[in-house]
Amino acid sequence: MSGKLTVVGLGPGSPEQMTPEALAAVADAGDFFGYFPYIDRLDLRPDQRRHASDNREELARARAAIEMAAKGGKVCVVSGGDPGVFAMAAAVCEAIDEGPAEWRDIDFSVVPGVTAMLAVAAKAGAPLGHDFCAISLSNNLKPWDLIEKRLIAAAEAGFVMAFYNPVSKARPHQLGDAFALLRRHLPGEVPVIFGRAAGRPDEAIRIVPLSQAESGMADMATCVIVGTAETKLIERDGRRPLVYSPRYFKGAGA
Repeated sequence: MSGKLTVVGLGPGSPEQMTPEALAAVADAGDFFGYFPYIDRLDLRPDQRRHASDNREELARARAAIEMAAKGGKVCVVSGGDPGVFAMAAAVCEAIDEGPAEWRDIDFSVVPGVTAMLAVAAKAGAPLGHDFCAISLSNNLKPWDLIEKRLIAAAEAGFVMAFYNPVSKARPHQLGDAFALLRRHLPGEVPVIFGRAAGRPDEAIRIVPLSQAESGMADMATCVIVGTAETKLIERDGRRPLVYSPRYFKGAGA
């Protein structure tokens, strides 16, 4: 008999930002698959089992979780942020799509979570107040020239952009390359928000103009939000400025 497989978003890291639905899904499961730091966030009971693995083993992790659920287990795959945003939900769906027919009979669900760009945006003000997009700067699963095309298209279309996977040891240059490319299509005063570990004790939020944005201001725990020519800064004495993107554009209908 097929079991149950739930992919759960744990949010950006703060326990307060984990949803009641996610907490209930964790309480209901018996086996947990995920990246080591995400599994470590959970306060599991003695009867609940951990199956932690490296972050580069997403598809293998998904298949192992599905196989256990197919044998009748109550399985939870945990993901940071929202599991549907550059995370484990797509990997599990891919594995089901490519796997044996019986995997499609598993009771499968996805529990959403607060994704990094929402947590960072909330700390900065309302930079996602109008149209926006999310782009992963990792070229592990897509070529860099495609990333460049999407960056240019988003900048020319006037989208606020949220960058996931901005830098790593293997890709130390790509965020800098992205900024250099955007400086050819956006004004230098466009605000850039570097949000590291939003909601966690080591949180760091930094706001700089695009003309001064550098790759070294981010790491893999950082979500970067790049505004548009319309995005505004509200300066405040002794406080971090507020960043927001107006809800309206000139010429909009009444």
